[in-house]
Amino acid sequence: MERQTIRMIREAVEQGRLPSVFGSSQVNSILGIGWAGVFLPKHRVGNPGGQTELFIRIDKGLYKLRD
Repeated sequence: MERQTIRMIREAVEQGRLPSVFGSSQVNSILGIGWAGVFLPKHRVGNPGGQTELFIRIDKGLYKLRD
């Protein structure tokens, strides 16, 4: 079961409110949060903390949802 933040990101991408490749400022703006800059890298594939891998890092500061 996905938590609220990832579910909201998925919905925003599916609805076209967020592009398929996005940065933290876009996520912050769409979701009305201020901490996507920590959330996205923390949950990227290959993160050093062993957190759930929800995003793929495309380039510095750019991510997309992991399928």
